[in-house]
Amino acid sequence: MAKEKKGVRLEHVSKIYKDPKTRKDFYAVHDVSLDIKPGSFVTLLGPSGCGKTTILRMIAGFESPDEGEIYLGDEAINAITPNKRDTAMVFQSYALLPHYNVYDNIAYGLKLRKLDKETIRRKVTDILALVGLEGSESRMTNQLSGGQQQRVALARALVLEPGVLLFDEPLSNLDAKLRVSMRTEIRRIQQEAGITAIYVTHDQSEAMAISDQIIIMEKGVKAQVGSPQEIYYQPVNEFVADFIGEANFLRGHVAGKTGDKYLINIDNNIVEIPDNGYSFEGGDCTVVLRPEGAVLADAGQLPCEVILSCFMGSYQNYHVMVGDTMIKISVFNPKNKKIYEVGDKAYVVFDENSIHIL
Repeated sequence: MAKEKKGVRLEHVSKIYKDPKTRKDFYAVHDVSLDIKPGSFVTLLGPSGCGKTTILRMIAGFESPDEGEIYLGDEAINAITPNKRDTAMVFQSYALLPHYNVYDNIAYGLKLRKLDKETIRRKVTDILALVGLEGSESRMTNQLSGGQQQRVALARALVLEPGVLLFDEPLSNLDAKLRVSMRTEIRRIQQEAGITAIYVTHDQSEAMAISDQIIIMEKGVKAQVGSPQEIYYQPVNEFVADFIGEANFLRGHVAGKTGDKYLINIDNNIVEIPDNGYSFEGGDCTVVLRPEGAVLADAGQLPCEVILSCFMGSYQNYHVMVGDTMIKISVFNPKNKKIYEVGDKAYVVFDENSIHIL
């Protein structure tokens, strides 16, 4: 669909705002450098106020960097106005024209570019097929469901054949079930069009489902960049581990080493951890254990007491105490497995390769 696949590059980009209460300057984005490959789907993820939307708005041209340079392809774009940039934005609010039908909403940008009627008709027809809205041309936008309105907003952006497509939390107004189906559609359409996409969300499952790469933002700085698998299995710090999915943090101390394994003391219990190039400063460490990475058993590594046992359908949800540390465990497909009840003594058992050391 896109005329040319274009990447986006940020070089030491910062944005400074003034706090309305203290009247002091603060960095909304601080010294962020990114290299987004052409044709990739990249998500900016993080809590409110972390700088992700500010970065998107700077790429779109709605905000200007106070420091650094932004490139679209090989072109520096800091000084280029939004309407002259080879980008298109899909907004959270859809921003559809209420007095126009579906066809005219999608054709609006093409008419501004003064394309002939036949070219406009062909382009709109093609894009309607891509987003699954064939036959809806004459319907008014207020007659459409939220999901259909989102498809119109997406079609209106795509029909301009931008080098880069920008998404500002486009699914946050939809109900949970529709969000899941629409994110799948957005990913399909992006791949079919072969377009570079930059997507902002605070929804971690959404980011995991659609992204080639995830950029985790924390307080205006880049915390980690990686594939969904890298972010999930090899988080660089507790913030990332805790923000993506659920995580247990076990405090340990290196008690020694045998062969290619470290001996880690966790609550006076020695567990063996493969030497994957970890470096332990001062001998202390934090072990990241995902809830699905452990099970309960009658014998094992860490003795515990069950304080919550809850059937969730596809999994049994446990909270257990190992000393003073509470650990969450999700045991999937529990139908034919032993169910531990509150007050039971058991052991936390985990595969040595299912943990990560910080």
